[in-house]
Amino acid sequence: MKVLSFLFFFFIQTALLAQQQALGIFDFQSGVGNPKKQGSVQYDAGSQTYTLKGAGYNIWFNRDEFQYAYKKMKGDFILTANFEFIGPGSNHHRKTGWMVRAATDAEAIHISAVSHGDGLTVLQWRPLRGAYMRDPQDELFFAKRSVQVIQLERSGNRFIMRVAHPGEPLQTVGIKEMPEMPDSALAGLFICSHDADVVEEARVWNVRIDKPVAENYNAYRQGFINSRLEVMDVWDLRRKVIHESTGRFEAPNFMPGGKKLLFNAEGKLYTIPVEGGTPEQFRVGDLDRLNNDHGISFDGKQLAVSHHRAGLPGGGSTVYVMPLAGGTPKLLTAKTPSYWHGWAPNNKEVVYVAHRDSGVYNIYKMNVNGGAEIPLTTNTTGHVDGPEYAPDGKYIYYNANVTGTMQIWRMKPDGSGKEQITYDEYHNWFPHISPDGKWMVMISFPPDIDPADHPFYKRVLLRLMPLTTVGAPRVIAYVYGGQGTINVPSWSPDGKYIAFVSNY
Repeated sequence: MKVLSFLFFFFIQTALLAQQQALGIFDFQSGVGNPKKQGSVQYDAGSQTYTLKGAGYNIWFNRDEFQYAYKKMKGDFILTANFEFIGPGSNHHRKTGWMVRAATDAEAIHISAVSHGDGLTVLQWRPLRGAYMRDPQDELFFAKRSVQVIQLERSGNRFIMRVAHPGEPLQTVGIKEMPEMPDSALAGLFICSHDADVVEEARVWNVRIDKPVAENYNAYRQGFINSRLEVMDVWDLRRKVIHESTGRFEAPNFMPGGKKLLFNAEGKLYTIPVEGGTPEQFRVGDLDRLNNDHGISFDGKQLAVSHHRAGLPGGGSTVYVMPLAGGTPKLLTAKTPSYWHGWAPNNKEVVYVAHRDSGVYNIYKMNVNGGAEIPLTTNTTGHVDGPEYAPDGKYIYYNANVTGTMQIWRMKPDGSGKEQITYDEYHNWFPHISPDGKWMVMISFPPDIDPADHPFYKRVLLRLMPLTTVGAPRVIAYVYGGQGTINVPSWSPDGKYIAFVSNY
């Protein structure tokens, strides 16, 4: 009997594990309201894509029928994903999107961020169990069968729906107070055919559930939240999570050859295969207080890092270089604080940000074989940061807030010819130039932060901007992150991917 009991327990546990893996980040799926036709939710772990199939007469009036993939969530959260219907559809009122629900019974309180088959995109809700659904606050119409980015945020009793076409910033389309929604509720993806006899289908990807912290949260005092390492195809905007941790890690670089990533965590560097796996420590001599400023020379032979030396000004951040193949790190900047940011294409010079006699941070250049540091900016007010060479060596790109907002600038390698190249309401940081020199990726912080700061844990954007043709920046990722997300050069050698860190 003990053997039979063990086998029964083993098979039950195995079945539960298989179900969990089949649902990705969700714990359960069900047909709510007993739909006439059976639905399903399938998860492709390779592409991290969900395929929803479901029927149901509607999600409306005082009861619902639909297919639901969900997990139990407590407190505040942000739900974000790309949605696309598959096939022409039999009813233009078919629905998919995000739903937060008090329970799985058909009459439950819920609020939904909904995309319809005819392009109608709205926030809709049932304020009390068994009550009739309420009319939406606002309505937007997208092109039929277009891809939509839909975000639903919970902040206390307030729910906020935002939408966008891929490439555009999210726009708020509805805000609703729902005091009746319990603090612990269900959150997930849904599909409804609006026809009890028909099963409709939708595809959902870049699915993220983030747990935001308070606006005044101080990570250094209150602790760091979870981290994800992501790799994204810049050209089709598909993101994949390859590593997660309950602690803090930051700032990935691609290693030469593009098969591994390099990132920092707890004062050390680690490598990990781009498809995921177990991180392995990458030793930098005896340096064990590294920060998130590290990167590899253009020829792939040298590594530069910033390391904190105890008891020195500004935390003692100092730039070192060493052979990537291994060796003893060589101290470059005796003065502190100094934060590395870029290699010159000649592999003989580095550029970094340093705090010296002017009272503010400026950009400096130094030969890796020694010599005096050369100031490239001499500001006495404001803040500059993030210098990075273009691959052809003609410009150094950087961010500066000399006009009030933090914007991207560029200058010639001797510091002359400074020109501003972004002009918008965001605070734009850390320009990273593609290997062919034609594109720039940057992180854009919201307008309401200090322009001289790049804080943790904000709703930020990664944006792509052409450098050799005229064109405005376009959004390539909607991220909960900030500090440590994309501080260092992060393009793959073939110019197809970038790597970054998000938080949740």
